[in-house]
Amino acid sequence: MKNIFLILALLFLVETAQAQLFSKERLANLENFDKRRWSWGYFLGFNNYDFKFDYKNETGDPDIFVEANGGFNVGLIGDLRLNDYFNLRLEPGLYYTERNLIYPGFEEERDYLREVKSTYIHIPLLLKVSTKRLNNFKPFLVAGVSTSFDLTSDEQNPEDNSVGRFRMTTNNYYYELGFGIDFYLFYFKFTPSIRGVFALNDELIRDVDPNSPYTVNIDKLSSRGVFINFTFQ
Repeated sequence: MKNIFLILALLFLVETAQAQLFSKERLANLENFDKRRWSWGYFLGFNNYDFKFDYKNETGDPDIFVEANGGFNVGLIGDLRLNDYFNLRLEPGLYYTERNLIYPGFEEERDYLREVKSTYIHIPLLLKVSTKRLNNFKPFLVAGVSTSFDLTSDEQNPEDNSVGRFRMTTNNYYYELGFGIDFYLFYFKFTPSIRGVFALNDELIRDVDPNSPYTVNIDKLSSRGVFINFTFQ
């Protein structure tokens, strides 16, 4: 699913960029848009979260398999112009995603399957580095740090995997890298972008039983994901 998201988004960016670059139309839309000190907007998009596991004892085969089902994003944008090439952006949003953890050592579904449904309030602070505007489009790179609050983490819930509940931390921290293209349309600026997100902290809440087969061999669990957002300003 993650590869499909990436391929479709890349094809969209390339095709649209080619249309803008080789078009005979040279009228500049929204000529003064980038001269604003502040600008605002919103975004809609898709996400595909995965997990990265670091094990205490490597056995060759993964202890846990991850099925990523994807999700959606929605949020707001605040953009501060620093100069012609640098912008500082705050993009608070609501992100919903689903992941299934499969423990191959068990036979019954109630034992080998753990559904992890996450609803994040995700707040990234990003530096946007743009090229010079070309006709009615402008490519850019983006990088920054972020934090999230998982509304469904169950961190404080006393129940654990002994009753089928997989627990994770509520507050998490990430770094982010991505790229996109600003398209200046007649009435607004439209921006498709792709961003990779990588957790810095260990997100696992271990089971009460120190020998629990669900958590005993996990040294660190951290989320990583791909965001495909469509921004309107």
